[in-house]
Amino acid sequence: MSRASLEKKPREVAGMFDGVAARYDLTNDVLSLGQDRIWRVATRKAVGARPGDRVLDLAAGTGTSSEEYADRGIDVVPCDFSTGMMAVGKRRRPDLPFVAGDATALPFADESFDAVTISFGLRNVVDTDRALREMLRVTRPGGRLVICEFSRPTFTPFRAVYHGYLTQALPRVASLVSSNADAYTYLAESIVSWPDQVELGGIMRRAGWHDVAYRNLSGGIVALHRATRPA
Repeated sequence: MSRASLEKKPREVAGMFDGVAARYDLTNDVLSLGQDRIWRVATRKAVGARPGDRVLDLAAGTGTSSEEYADRGIDVVPCDFSTGMMAVGKRRRPDLPFVAGDATALPFADESFDAVTISFGLRNVVDTDRALREMLRVTRPGGRLVICEFSRPTFTPFRAVYHGYLTQALPRVASLVSSNADAYTYLAESIVSWPDQVELGGIMRRAGWHDVAYRNLSGGIVALHRATRPA
């Protein structure tokens, strides 16, 4: 399936996530076989934030990743365009300063953050290039970007098995645990059509990011991309 056939308007995507908000974290745990917790820890370590740093957590959803920063004394701002997801998170963690925002037009001043991170959200943004430039704008010079996103498994025989899981098994499992199984059909298709590790790195460089590098997690099912804003 082409990227064009998967394009959705921001309101459509936000509505889709609103529909899965109630059981989103549980569904992620089930569908990833618990790997999402490992990926979250790896992302937080790559960000390397310390108390006193200000971190923008984009596509934060219910704030599961944000609370791990907050609990370590880091000034984190969870931002998402799904008000339904944020409402679920706000009930659980009323102390977190959730902000509604579109990644292509962030509601923050220039150079506002020491680090920006986005996990499993970049491929759902309507304009990837514009979003990466916005992240650059709100990051201070010398600050860093960490992207955790689904990617391309490196072991060729496993790649075919993984593709079958995404397109066939995942929607069926989602229908048992999610409040909106159709949303996971779209998400599976978006993973299949997403650029691989090297392609995404090139897109980040074209947006103005420097020192772009990545490492694979879980055999390339997920890739952790890192970059810095030029000083």
